[in-house]
Amino acid sequence: MVEYKVIETSIVTDETLERILNEGTRQGWLFERIQFAMYEGSKRPGMAFVLFTRELPLAAQDSMAP
Repeated sequence: MVEYKVIETSIVTDETLERILNEGTRQGWLFERIQFAMYEGSKRPGMAFVLFTRELPLAAQDSMAP
């Protein structure tokens, strides 16, 4: 079973995105993609959503079963 994690940031700089990516992968998450949200009339994104996934261990899957 796949588990998902989404991190939202309104500070869209290279330093912030690098920190989010490094922290997420250090915690065992696999980077999937970044989705940017643009403000009308702006060339820079106003927000970013960083998406990660990881495979749940079997023990965690068993505890989630109904």
